[in-house]
Amino acid sequence: MAFGFKQQLGRGQYLLFSGTSFVLVLVVWSILSYGRFIDPFFLPTPSTIVGTTIELFSQHNLVGDIWASVYRVMVAFLLSAAIAIPLGVLMSAFGPIAALSEPPIDFVRYLPVPALVPLTILWVGIGEESKILLLFIGTFFQLVLLVMDDANNVRKEYYEVAYTLGANTKDVITRVLVPAIMPNVYDDLRVTLGWCWTYLLIGEIVAASTGIGHLIQEAQRFAKPEVVMSGVLIIGVIGIISDYGFKVGGKLLFGYRRS
Repeated sequence: MAFGFKQQLGRGQYLLFSGTSFVLVLVVWSILSYGRFIDPFFLPTPSTIVGTTIELFSQHNLVGDIWASVYRVMVAFLLSAAIAIPLGVLMSAFGPIAALSEPPIDFVRYLPVPALVPLTILWVGIGEESKILLLFIGTFFQLVLLVMDDANNVRKEYYEVAYTLGANTKDVITRVLVPAIMPNVYDDLRVTLGWCWTYLLIGEIVAASTGIGHLIQEAQRFAKPEVVMSGVLIIGVIGIISDYGFKVGGKLLFGYRRS
């Protein structure tokens, strides 16, 4: 029974339902656009988007734009993870570190990233560093608190057993706390990678000449909705591919959680 409460779908059922969702979106889109229920300027037809995407690949170096955006996102994301994971663990493990770190992190977390664009230009110029810094700001301050919360939720009994068996603080952190939170931290990384992509347009505001965000902004400036939609769909496709990669990696690394 596919709709049973907490019923796990088989692979075939999952593919059927997920494929149906895309088909339904395409059908509604086709009806609205080909039927002229919405002006083509506001909603180009699927065939127009396909033709535009092919043209962008063949004549406008879309591959270079995709690579530039992927590079910026991945550098910012990996830097965020490399700093946020150990800091989040330390904030959970030691009260003074949490007291020192959490207030400024909370403060920056609520700042609107677009408002920081002028400051990043002043701090690091208009090169790649400013774009990566904006993506980093949008990702790091969310991720570090997620990691800390995961660490705070580890059961105290695990630590008590470890200390009883003769472990010291370093052993408890590296051999109890970190392994216990890694499945949840992996899920946090999957979520925050999506967040990092959402800041791409903001990051590529800063004197960008390449990138999908730059492509979308240029298309908006010159009233080319078909290029805007093509860029948005490309980001969506990249997101689906990366998310699927995370799912596969999660099953390989933490398959025991589903057993």
